[in-house]
Amino acid sequence: MTNEAEQRILAVHLPGMDGLCTGCRAWWSRLTPYPCWQVDWATSRQARSLTAALLGGRA
Repeated sequence: MTNEAEQRILAVHLPGMDGLCTGCRAWWSRLTPYPCWQVDWATSRQARSLTAALLGGRA
């Protein structure tokens, strides 16, 4: 049900031991608190797709 891009984002952007996003630090050298905006986007897309599937529509 989830998109491949969403799965890749969620696989890379994980919380670090210090509460920062490991994907943002590794890719862009950004000290971004977890969840970063990429994780927010991916999880909102998953929720939208799941809701649409349950209601019989399309997201």
